[in-house]
Amino acid sequence: MALSAEEVTLYTQRLTEAESALHELNLGRAARTYVDQNGERVEYTVANRGALRTYIAELKALLGKKTVLGPMTVGML
Repeated sequence: MALSAEEVTLYTQRLTEAESALHELNLGRAARTYVDQNGERVEYTVANRGALRTYIAELKALLGKKTVLGPMTVGML
């Protein structure tokens, strides 16, 4: 089943966000606490790297992009 243009746009956006999140996580810059404009504090846990890598691979598969997951890519994703 081919993806619609809207689905391609959505999955591409999600892939970009997920890759950015993994990058920030790898750099140790992933925020754990957020204070909004009303001063409300929201805390969240950092996503599991393995789950995030799997999600990225799933999005790439949906978009028809090649994904290689194995011993050679463990530190690269």
